[in-house]
Amino acid sequence: MVSSYVVIVPVKPPALGKSRLVGLDDARRRGLARAFALDTVTACLAAEHVAQVLVATDDASFARELGDLGCATVPDGDTTDLNSALRQAAAEALRRWPELTPAALLADLPALRAGELDRALASFDAQGPSFVADADGVGTTMYTAPYDQFDPQFGPDSRHAHRVSGALELGLDLPSLRRDVDDVDGLRAAIALGVGAASQVVAAELDLT
Repeated sequence: MVSSYVVIVPVKPPALGKSRLVGLDDARRRGLARAFALDTVTACLAAEHVAQVLVATDDASFARELGDLGCATVPDGDTTDLNSALRQAAAEALRRWPELTPAALLADLPALRAGELDRALASFDAQGPSFVADADGVGTTMYTAPYDQFDPQFGPDSRHAHRVSGALELGLDLPSLRRDVDDVDGLRAAIALGVGAASQVVAAELDLT
């Protein structure tokens, strides 16, 4: 039996997001950060094995917009440490949905497909921590574990950190789930895969040649 999940998506206020997208002005970076998060949570909401989506953000206006899509929202709680913020959000998820399994997912996956997310969720080890490495093979885009083992290790070289922590790395071919966007090259790669509706609108205004 496949577990049902609450996907926890940490979202920086769009004004603070995507600072590494050099060559783009602040307005376009803000627009992309917002669009990436919208497309990420839209894919989550469409996934069969996702029972709830919990967005952790300190942007009250954006939280209302995400709530209108069907997400639950909570304040970030700790903008300086992603892992601490995720643990706090997982504690709130446990209070609300103790029957679900928490999974942390980055908010910058504009090409994410609900079907790929379902494949990953159906393949995770329900008894322990698991993760999905990013397309570069250095970072992590998704991490899950039962509530009592939930201890994400996002940050520099998080793939190694998760391996060392004992988490099982998922080896499936999941291009849209692995394709986070940190820079312009990553954005080009995501566009080549096919980004969601919100990101399409913003990307159409950019000159990425």
